[in-house]
Amino acid sequence: MKASVQVLAAMAGVAFASAAASATIFVYTAAMDGITEAPPNASPGIGFTTVTIDDVLNTMRVEATFSGLLGTTTAAHIHAATAVPMSGTAGVATQTPSFLGFPLGVTAGSMDTTFDMTLASSYNASYITANGGTPLSAFAALKSAMDTGRAYFNIHSSVFGGGEIRGFLVPAPGVASLIGLAGVLAARRRR
Repeated sequence: MKASVQVLAAMAGVAFASAAASATIFVYTAAMDGITEAPPNASPGIGFTTVTIDDVLNTMRVEATFSGLLGTTTAAHIHAATAVPMSGTAGVATQTPSFLGFPLGVTAGSMDTTFDMTLASSYNASYITANGGTPLSAFAALKSAMDTGRAYFNIHSSVFGGGEIRGFLVPAPGVASLIGLAGVLAARRRR
């Protein structure tokens, strides 16, 4: 039993060391639906998005899948920052009218695009102006909004022009969660 606790401790140490080595990668996720829209709607549409930020390379990878929309897609982007976490509305932070690579005119689809966040073309121009005047200051503001649950991914459609489905981006569980799980497992094995 002591050996298994030592193995878990070693695994946690390796995981922690790996986290320190790649501490510039931040992952955010959101489940999207009509109930989360403002105002809420009865769309049967659903979706999921993962946003991965590398703050050394200054890139943002956006992966999204969606299906079951009542209307066809007209736009998709990230809005930030709401006044209150996980509620309210905000202006568009990223490309308008839609992300490059996002499928338009469909009720289901996916995208996987990486954006260079040092380029002004990765943002809504008014977002840059309102957040320090440079792409890097806008990037810092966008990351801060995602860190605090005040940014959301929104898919607009021909039926719901203001947005058919959306989801608030939140930090994904990371290595810290794995280290905590290793500790819980170790405690259970000691019993």
